[in-house]
Amino acid sequence: MVVRRRKKSRKLRGRTRTMGWGRIGQHRKSGSRGGFGLVGFHKHRWTWTVKYAPNWFGKHGFTQPPPIVKEVKGINLGEINEIARELKEKNSAITEEGLVVIDVSKLGYNKVLGRGKIDIPVKIITPYITEKAKEKIEAVGGKVVVTSE
Repeated sequence: MVVRRRKKSRKLRGRTRTMGWGRIGQHRKSGSRGGFGLVGFHKHRWTWTVKYAPNWFGKHGFTQPPPIVKEVKGINLGEINEIARELKEKNSAITEEGLVVIDVSKLGYNKVLGRGKIDIPVKIITPYITEKAKEKIEAVGGKVVVTSE
């Protein structure tokens, strides 16, 4: 099939009244469009569906109900270190036995992750913590209190 190089509408300007589409309303109204919107994907546009949107129809997997899935909001040790440093500078840090106390859940997080360095001994109260983070905190001389256990 030959590819049309130019649009028919550009070729036919100023020639005839119907511009080659016939006398009674050809190339007008919704009949030429095939329906409004996303119509006909199971009927006359099925070949388009097979080629360009093969996963359009059918069910794909499942989603768990929201109460089952707990969203993990993690905070890294590097950020905790910065928070502890700021609290010490402002003299607003709560201390117990020389440790800066940070309650992670009050900051809006529920898990402590091990990325970054920590050089201030802290007592961290958290629902969840990774092993690596726990090791780093205890290596500096800090404590970890896990509330979920």
